[in-house]
Amino acid sequence: MSDISEKKKLKKSKKKLDLYRSFVVRSGMRERKEMKNLKHFNPMALREKYSVGSLNKKNNYSSFWLDNDWDNTGSIFDDEDVKPKVDLIALSSYRRAIANFVNILTKKDIPVTFATAGPSVTDGKKVTISAKLDDKLFDSSVGLALHEGSHILLSDFDMVRNLEVNIPKEYFNRAEVKGFSKMEILSHIKNLLNYVEDRRIDNYVFSNSPGYKGYYHSMYKKYFHSKIIDKALGTDEYTDNNWDSYMFRVINLTNKNTNLNALDGLRKIYTSIFKDNGGVKNIKSTDDAFKVALKVYDVILNNIPDGIENVNSETGEISYEKADGSDSSDEGNESSGGESDDKYKGLNDDEFDSLLDSIKEGESSESGNGGASIDLPGKSSSNENVEGTQIDIAEKKIELTDAQKRQLVKAFEKQKKFMDGDITKKKVSKKDKASLDAVESAGMEYREVGKNLTNYYTGKNTPTKVIVVKNFNKGLVDSDTVGMISKWQGDNYGTDGYRDTYIEDGVRLGTILGRKLQVRGESRDTKYTRKLNGRIDKRLIAELGFDNQNVFSQTFVDSYPDAHLHISVDASGSMSGDKWTKTMTSVVAMAKAIDMISNVDLVISFRSTQDNGGYRYRRSSSDNHPIILIAYDSRKDSFTKVKTLFKYLGASGTTPEGLCYEAIMNDMIPSGRDKDSYFLNFSDGMPMFGNKDIDYHHDTAINHTKKMVKEIRNRGIKVLSYFIGSSYERQDSTSAFNRMYGSDAQFIDVTSVMSVSKTMNKTFLKK
Repeated sequence: MSDISEKKKLKKSKKKLDLYRSFVVRSGMRERKEMKNLKHFNPMALREKYSVGSLNKKNNYSSFWLDNDWDNTGSIFDDEDVKPKVDLIALSSYRRAIANFVNILTKKDIPVTFATAGPSVTDGKKVTISAKLDDKLFDSSVGLALHEGSHILLSDFDMVRNLEVNIPKEYFNRAEVKGFSKMEILSHIKNLLNYVEDRRIDNYVFSNSPGYKGYYHSMYKKYFHSKIIDKALGTDEYTDNNWDSYMFRVINLTNKNTNLNALDGLRKIYTSIFKDNGGVKNIKSTDDAFKVALKVYDVILNNIPDGIENVNSETGEISYEKADGSDSSDEGNESSGGESDDKYKGLNDDEFDSLLDSIKEGESSESGNGGASIDLPGKSSSNENVEGTQIDIAEKKIELTDAQKRQLVKAFEKQKKFMDGDITKKKVSKKDKASLDAVESAGMEYREVGKNLTNYYTGKNTPTKVIVVKNFNKGLVDSDTVGMISKWQGDNYGTDGYRDTYIEDGVRLGTILGRKLQVRGESRDTKYTRKLNGRIDKRLIAELGFDNQNVFSQTFVDSYPDAHLHISVDASGSMSGDKWTKTMTSVVAMAKAIDMISNVDLVISFRSTQDNGGYRYRRSSSDNHPIILIAYDSRKDSFTKVKTLFKYLGASGTTPEGLCYEAIMNDMIPSGRDKDSYFLNFSDGMPMFGNKDIDYHHDTAINHTKKMVKEIRNRGIKVLSYFIGSSYERQDSTSAFNRMYGSDAQFIDVTSVMSVSKTMNKTFLKK
């Protein structure tokens, strides 16, 4: 009688908790609607902060609705500042996508890695990308990766490294007379080579893969082009005959606002790069680009004045000081047009844009074949619009403010760094790099689900993402990035070795079951003789003389068709304890048994929820995602994986049933003429999940799970579902469980979960 009384008390306590849970959720919903002028209230986080933290995690009464992985570190307000986390899965997905782009373009397996400690300049062997990536930055990041990858494919890095030995001595002699040092000369020619080489690389990509142009445009918009550069090209900035001016004008030759009359010889430089000998398309190698760069340098040296000669009175050594007093140190030229004339008005950005709109882009009288130039005051004898009407802009001389000049210097410096491959990229820490490696090796990715589910708070159909882990391995265990996986569990920390016990018990029971099921992988041949057709039976040939035509034999093969079994295990927090032990024993047993059968494949997956920042990071419930872990696939994994890694698995999180099913729906093997397919589910409760995207509870979750199960059946897959729970849990869940999985769903008492193996024995041996 005492046992019955205790069960009644437990049942009563559970109902009270159910009512409390419902009250908390509904109250939160009501608060959301009413608290319009306050911070957005998050009832789930409130429950995390004040309920869970004060409860003993071993409390069995709350374990079925409070999850083991919840903590008291969340904020009770959605907009409270929380330190942002690195979304390793998203970064991994971006990296894989970018790597695919690079490999398709180059037709080479060029490594694409995140920037780590050290310089970000490519080493000619691999492409490095920034760890700051999202949908907005993706296009420019792809463009930059394609740019670097194309250089790796086409550029001669050894030549660049040994540039000095390839430069004719005459260029050193001529440049020294202009006041340039040896290091400055090397820098000049290297910068010019970088520019010409970039044009060659870009032409290659645009010609061979025009579909990638958009990514390139996005890259240049982010890393190279700027409004201040556009504006400065129409001013007297950088118009003195010195190195900075020529470099500024040369690297912006393709800008729509370039003015080929801004410097002496600039038009000739343009012709040398883009017109002579067929232009860029006929620059076939880095060596060709180098020869063009020398031509450009020759023009520049011809137009920069000689330096001031200085003679050392003691040694007689001759040196030269730059005639204009500049140092060619890439500091820019803040007032290269001389002193500003107060009578001229500086134009703001809007005035400048309006002025450019009044001029036909790229078709002024002085642009010639130079392409996209716009002639501005003092640089052309004629300024005409499309209709031929004279545009008088002399009174609207464009000048930059002091602040704009400072911006220009920075923008110019950014351009030079871009050409040199020196682009600032956010680096990943050693810890995140190790986690990223684990995510990559595990094949973790997001898959979008729930497109037709309505968010309770917004009323919109907002999909969410499910994390799919395609390869469970030891690296994933060591990284501690997945909540249901912990290396402490495998070390039997505080567990008295029970995890090793259920592995051993499962192997032992599976061996027994496997012996019974081995007949499924065998075939039996039965031979029938004295048939009218088939193969001639040599023993009956003599009977042909007696007018007997039944001298043929036929052999019939009796065998079972191939089979595929997918076991999906609920790994939510309520499955912990004895439920988990018994379930895992059964799962290991079936894995061992099927390992002994030749014509049955097995996949084992575990489903739960996961914070996208990892198990040990500070988190908010809004960051949670459903997760499904493909822990074992007999088509590629050995059974050793089960014996060595399954002990690291544990129960945590909530129950996003149908969301996980939808995520792997297309991975399931349908039944066919030559293959039987089964889907076996272990679960102990109703589906429930919620994040910033969806509210997955009650009828919404039940109906969606039902829909997914129906879709599985529509693919010819036989669904077997087992409820793992005690008798009082069974009474409350029967109706909803049958709604989801059908009338053939079975309820297995936690103490007799091994009966599943007997069921599978009957199922597999049934013809």
